[in-house]
Amino acid sequence: MSSILTSAPTELSAAMSAQAIALAYVNESEGVISFKAPANLIQDIEKHFAINLEDELSFFSPTGKAGEIFEIPVSAANSHTERIFLTSAGDGSTDSLRTCATAIARKVRGKKITVYSACALNEVDIQAHAISLTMAAYLWSLKSEKPADVPTFLVATDDEETINAANAFAKAITRARDLVHTPSNIKTPEWMATKAQEFAQSNGLKTKVLAGKELKEFGGLRAVGNSSPVPGPRFIETTYMPKSKKKAKKPLPHVVLVGKGITFDTGGVSLKRTYELMIPMKSDMAGAAAILATLTALEDLQPDVHVTALMMCAENAISATAQRPSDVIEHYGGTTVEVINTDAEGRLVLADGLAYADINLNPDYLVDIATLTGAATLGLGRTFAAMYTRDDLLASSFVKAGSDSGDRVWRMPLIDDYQDSLRSDIADFNHAANKADYSAGSVTAALFLEHFVGTRRWLHLDIAGPGRSEVDAGENPKGGTGFGVRLLTTWIMSL
Repeated sequence: MSSILTSAPTELSAAMSAQAIALAYVNESEGVISFKAPANLIQDIEKHFAINLEDELSFFSPTGKAGEIFEIPVSAANSHTERIFLTSAGDGSTDSLRTCATAIARKVRGKKITVYSACALNEVDIQAHAISLTMAAYLWSLKSEKPADVPTFLVATDDEETINAANAFAKAITRARDLVHTPSNIKTPEWMATKAQEFAQSNGLKTKVLAGKELKEFGGLRAVGNSSPVPGPRFIETTYMPKSKKKAKKPLPHVVLVGKGITFDTGGVSLKRTYELMIPMKSDMAGAAAILATLTALEDLQPDVHVTALMMCAENAISATAQRPSDVIEHYGGTTVEVINTDAEGRLVLADGLAYADINLNPDYLVDIATLTGAATLGLGRTFAAMYTRDDLLASSFVKAGSDSGDRVWRMPLIDDYQDSLRSDIADFNHAANKADYSAGSVTAALFLEHFVGTRRWLHLDIAGPGRSEVDAGENPKGGTGFGVRLLTTWIMSL
């Protein structure tokens, strides 16, 4: 459940229509305080409510740490406003304005209240601030009681296009989060296919779904997904093409996104070590959720890029038909792989998707995204995604897109010295790389995937850390974060 986001004029009358006004401040040198809103708006607010904002703020002895927030009760004739939120924008950077937004949204989450936010001045900061307002106000529940109320955010800007773009991002992130939060007794691979078709129908996208005998060439997807008692695995192909494609004078760049869509992961026969590790595994399809949601954002934003999303959806369960360690499977395109650990199932389904894209779709860029390895989380925590590619220009463009969007990435090395860990005596490769212990699980997983991408410009994103939050704080609720939607959408828009 997401909040309502709209633009509002940068003037007193618009501010007074809201029950709360949010203003951002920065501590300048020598204790001088300045506000991020236009000076005339600050003056009008002070005059109308008969207050001095600097005096009010100094009463609280602010530290200036980004996200610090103070509430001031106010009242005046002909005004709905009951309070003013004064929030620190830290050093005034875009990241600090995101933090500022989360503080405001957390104050009003679950409440039916209108907030007028005048915390940013330029287009980039306004958009980032607006998106974070909706992210931090997000709620999700299947409780039978009346749904929680949602706040409405009026963002002070005359640039309606910027808020429309922010809304496109916000709606897509909400869709991704909703998919991830849905319990796995509901969220089967078949359900994922139905959701993709629903999103496509409402957004002008095109979707193709393969199931059953149609998956005979997808050895990895079948090996993982045929263990489930629920309707089996699904290969979901969704396509975005700009409405202006007929006017294009040259071929559009073609981006193929491949997403891991494991709707629940028990670990299979190689059962996860503890019950606690299994609880959050409904989120193991966050990569597929991110790419599907990204396409819905693109349909709103209409970049001149052709984008195909391949969602590799399966449930990794335990049954009489489950794959076993020592099995050999044949992936799309004919590569054979010896299965070592059935809990390393994500790379098996991704390998099919990458090979399919390379053989059939002729992508200019091939990007996969997955909650793939605990090793990535150990190395980078939950703030950065691990990024792998041999293409320096592609890497730098993703680093920039991550910094600009707030979905940050850190480039990791593809270490060829570790290739021998993928050798197999009976197949082309083994997939788990534990025959030679380099203690680099995220690196060796990326090296495995690289064997299926041909000569494409390829980039791999391991989002095991930022794809899920263990706490309800900041921009993210506990559970699915929607990580990747801002990153991929921003990068694709830059093309």
